[in-house]
Amino acid sequence: MDGQDYGLELKFHRPEAGLVMTDGTRVEGYASVFGVRDQGGDVVLAGAYAKSLAVIAARGGRVKMLWQHDPTQPIGIWDEVREDAVGLYVKGRLLPEVAKGREAVALIGAGAIEGLSIGYRTVAAEKDAKGQRLLSELDLWEVSLVTFPMLPQARVSAKAEAQDETMQDLAAALEAARRMLAER
Repeated sequence: MDGQDYGLELKFHRPEAGLVMTDGTRVEGYASVFGVRDQGGDVVLAGAYAKSLAVIAARGGRVKMLWQHDPTQPIGIWDEVREDAVGLYVKGRLLPEVAKGREAVALIGAGAIEGLSIGYRTVAAEKDAKGQRLLSELDLWEVSLVTFPMLPQARVSAKAEAQDETMQDLAAALEAARRMLAER
């Protein structure tokens, strides 16, 4: 984050079906899946986000789209964040007018970034007989694109047919710049 302790917990997810990118900037997928134990031993229960999403909607706010949980690096807009039978579904658009947004487009397209992660505060949870923490109510703050998701089933993928040459050229230019800097 930015060095401040916001008291947020982080939960990473790599969607089985992938975070899909279309039109070069539009992304969608599941930021969290219900009933699946993550690497931290937590299980998010269905309905865990309902109150938080209702509060955000009532105040006319949005869940933030961040880069690697850094509150100083918003990279896009989540146009839709909702719970369904599977989990927390997100749909939005990366902002190529923002430097990190352009980088995210290139990195997703190249397959270098393949995860989602939520930043949240636990409101209600209990331990089961196996020692797993069952999260029944969460205060959702943000959904980030990340390098290392905690939930192994979550992964980001890009539809190659939806990418145009400009994005592929940008990915190649970023990789060439990375190599050049590494040689210094």
